[in-house]
Amino acid sequence: MRTRSLRMSLPQVGEFNLIQSLRRRYGQTGRAVLCGIGDDAAMVRASSAHALLITTDLVAEGIHFNLHTATFADIGYKAAVANLSDIAAMGGTPQYLLASVAVPRSCTASNIDDLYGGLMRACRPHGVELVGGDTSESKDGLFVSVTVTGCVEPGRALRRDGAKVGDLVYVTGTLGDSLAGLRILTRKGRRQRRTSEREVANPRYVKSLVDRHLHPTPRLQTGLLLAHDRLATAAIDISDGLSGDLAHVCRESGVGAEIEAAAVPLSDACRAYAVASGVDPIDWVGQVRADHERRRGQSSAGETRTGEHRADKGVADGVQGASALLVGSRLPLEEARDRRADDVTGALGTSYRCLDAAAGVASSLADQKSRSLAAPTQRRRSSASE
Repeated sequence: MRTRSLRMSLPQVGEFNLIQSLRRRYGQTGRAVLCGIGDDAAMVRASSAHALLITTDLVAEGIHFNLHTATFADIGYKAAVANLSDIAAMGGTPQYLLASVAVPRSCTASNIDDLYGGLMRACRPHGVELVGGDTSESKDGLFVSVTVTGCVEPGRALRRDGAKVGDLVYVTGTLGDSLAGLRILTRKGRRQRRTSEREVANPRYVKSLVDRHLHPTPRLQTGLLLAHDRLATAAIDISDGLSGDLAHVCRESGVGAEIEAAAVPLSDACRAYAVASGVDPIDWVGQVRADHERRRGQSSAGETRTGEHRADKGVADGVQGASALLVGSRLPLEEARDRRADDVTGALGTSYRCLDAAAGVASSLADQKSRSLAAPTQRRRSSASE
């Protein structure tokens, strides 16, 4: 069986199944490793007071970005933010950056300079310094690999495996904006794009959505606050959408979750563009990667449910560009907002106990379409049914 699986292609195996297989076979570590494969960043003990955080991401042309919809500066910026957001999800402080690029012959020196300019535009506001990397020629497409290191106090680090029954589920900011921005950018032809902009009526909405896609914001200050004040039991960077990433937390923590579709925070710009496009924005919030799509409709212990149905990167905001944190908390986070974490939105739902991990999470946010255009509620639920 194992030999057969090793002969399967990545699309057949599925990215997340491959990661879990590698984790089982090669993820054994020594005592110095406080957190290995399975979280937003690895955490290695550096001293009694600090741990080293290490995270890396690879982006490939035609898979993660398209040069028809993003500039080289945009690509560099988003590649850096993907890693900065991982550090934020651990409650850490980013420090150093290494960047490696494989460059096709079609790229010029100016293009690569723009790429690195975008990287540093994302990093400089947070004091992150470029300290190394590698370059290579590519026969087909541009590849960018970014590694960011940071530090965190071990006892205050945010992890995926700390969620408990009864936790409230929060996200930072609004969801769906990035995928809406991508849809605007990929409309074929200027005429269609101009029509789309007229339908939205407010040009600022279009600009806002595109900017959310191309220039996401790493939630570093929020992550630091949540970790320092011990306000969160678990956290994860939304890079695979709300559905997929909540499933990761459920799997690592041994719980499930129920999400109220009407509580999903949506911006006015996202709502307006969804109405103009004839799309329910919850459909964008429910985007997941292909290997999750194949599991639609499955039900298992640990599944994530929405609405009144006890029914799983939400928006593909991380996949498509925007950055948000998914947070579990024992207490309502109004306290966090009072302490400058202004982007923490109201509770989406609560977790409940399950018998095993959420390996076959159902992705059914779109089941509650009738609720999706209602104003997001800030209603809290104090406990979850078990």
